[in-house]
Amino acid sequence: MRHFVFRWAVTTVAVMVASSVLHGIRYDSVAALIGAALLLGILNAFVRPVLLILSAPLILVTLGFFILVVNALMLLVVPGIIGGFHVDGFGSAFWGALIISIISWLLSAFFKGSDGRVHVLTHHTQIKRVDGRVIDPRER
Repeated sequence: MRHFVFRWAVTTVAVMVASSVLHGIRYDSVAALIGAALLLGILNAFVRPVLLILSAPLILVTLGFFILVVNALMLLVVPGIIGGFHVDGFGSAFWGALIISIISWLLSAFFKGSDGRVHVLTHHTQIKRVDGRVIDPRER
């Protein structure tokens, strides 16, 4: 659950940054921003993988550029469902999706630990030693 809330917060910040940079993306209230980020996260988790599989030939032919188009389409769907969130057109959705992707990547990389899981600025100063032995396969 913590990972989901973290991803939601990262997406919310990324959408907020994109709306402040681009004039074609805007929101009327904080609730619309939070709802748009939640819906975008749900779409990216469930719909985007299906679209990526279906568009795999186009992604290969365009050397991955079509993934940006799929991301823009995901962002373009959000205003139709969330009232108070506005994306003016495909151009705004394209550049907004690019900005959201970059910001999300930067924030996720900043908080990610070496084991691939999210660690929000935690630091373990003590390493606990575990006593044990390696079992030889012939001993079984």
